[in-house]
Amino acid sequence: MRPWLCMLALTMPLLAHADPIKTLAANDVPSLVAPPAHGTRVLAFWALDCAYCESNLQALDRLHQQHPEVQVIAVATDSMTEAPTISARLKAAGVDHLPAYAYAEASPERINFLIDPKWGGETPRTLVIRADGTREGISGELTPQRLGTIARP
Repeated sequence: MRPWLCMLALTMPLLAHADPIKTLAANDVPSLVAPPAHGTRVLAFWALDCAYCESNLQALDRLHQQHPEVQVIAVATDSMTEAPTISARLKAAGVDHLPAYAYAEASPERINFLIDPKWGGETPRTLVIRADGTREGISGELTPQRLGTIARP
């Protein structure tokens, strides 16, 4: 049992510094935008240079806390090469516990199109995907009224 303790002690620092950001490539999009088995999945697209993105993420996080059936996923439209900065911004906004992705391909426009052909790439962008297969894209800052429509059953 002693070798296991040594190995655990050696790997703990590595786990503590592991980057929580997952890569998002074109082949990952179908599973990300698939309807959830129940409830609502909200994809919150944001960027490092976006003025309203952090407040949208915080509002969606509060919505999730009030309505656990609403799953929120933060998707940075910035390159995965920016992962340390993305992680730091999520932490500063207090939403670093959300599942998070960053684009992993040289052509972000391709990923945008695969996610939603009607989306021009502007941020913040919120994509609401319901268990019944319906989808709604919302561009811009989320108002309390818009947040209420996301939480509907």
